[in-house]
Amino acid sequence: MRRSDLGEFEEVVLLAVAALSPNAYTVAIAEEIERETGNVVTSGAVHAAMQRLEQKGYLRSVWGEATAERGGRRKRLYTVTALGGRILEESRAVRNRFWDRIMPAIRLEWS
Repeated sequence: MRRSDLGEFEEVVLLAVAALSPNAYTVAIAEEIERETGNVVTSGAVHAAMQRLEQKGYLRSVWGEATAERGGRRKRLYTVTALGGRILEESRAVRNRFWDRIMPAIRLEWS
């Protein structure tokens, strides 16, 4: 898949999964995104993005063990696939190339 198949919110979700792995589940991912961006994120929006990312082959999920803290319910745990990792690396490379072209000259003008 090409980089253009990854939306901005999907990219942030994918990054949060990578950062939280192996304990990446919907609520933790939403909380991590809120903490990092300062924006309110619903677990429904995260869940929908993770379903899309899993369909694209960027994530995989497994059911975790049932826990007492969740009333015996299991969490769906997500990890980034090799393809998802390559997409993240490609996305970072594109952004870095742009930043390299505008730094530091333009940044000085922003001050």
